[in-house]
Amino acid sequence: MLIIDARDSDSIDKALRKYKKKYEKAGVIKELRKRQQFTKPSVLKREQRIKAAYSVKIRREQGLD
Repeated sequence: MLIIDARDSDSIDKALRKYKKKYEKAGVIKELRKRQQFTKPSVLKREQRIKAAYSVKIRREQGLD
């Protein structure tokens, strides 16, 4: 649960902005999307290998120029 320290002098808009910023930093949306669908560890490892190979390929091509 997110708790926002809203003072009496703060407007509702300001408190809402604080809440949204804290909500975004907490990563609630990312966590929910991650939990919606289970991905096998083997699939995750394969994706990481593919990304690593791609980045190495890009670095090699830039080094040759």
